Amino acid sequence: MADTRHLITRPITRLITHRVARTLAALLAVLTLSLTGCDETTEGDGAQVVIDGRAFYLELALDEPSRVQGLSDRDFIAPDGGMLFVFTNSAVRQFVMRDCLVDIDIIYLDAAGRVVESHQMVVQPRNEGESDFAYEQRLKRYSSRFPSQFVIELAGGTLDEIEVKAGDKPEFDLEGLKRRAR
Repeated sequence: MADTRHLITRPITRLITHRVARTLAALLAVLTLSLTGCDETTEGDGAQVVIDGRAFYLELALDEPSRVQGLSDRDFIAPDGGMLFVFTNSAVRQFVMRDCLVDIDIIYLDAAGRVVESHQMVVQPRNEGESDFAYEQRLKRYSSRFPSQFVIELAGGTLDEIEVKAGDKPEFDLEGLKRRAR
């Protein structure tokens, strides 16, 4: 008598293999999304940040060149726009208004995303014939006073419209952005 077990086991093996492959593909997709820090508040090269109940859609400065450039040379910042600087570590930081054409409000956040300091920074244009060194030396430094890992820059005057105080915690993808900083 011929052995017919293969007639039953082959289709079952194929079915199990297909189900395992689909399950592994689904798990891989979930793992990929979690490792890239995808969530509904971070899109492409921008992030949504909610401060005092108001949503802002901020450009990201995740590496040194983009952090140095910041919002320099901009002649307009949207009322719900600005920039979120993400650093790889927490440290006392100082920002200046180098080559900025519009006033900027700045909010420093610690590694846990809590506000540690805020300032209203005003335009400081270069004087005609002023050297880069002389210009850099006279720029006012706006300090975080305490270690910060995140810095939010908004259109000048925004801090007059929203309430921000030390200890407040704006809503955004803190951990996902930390993973993306370089």
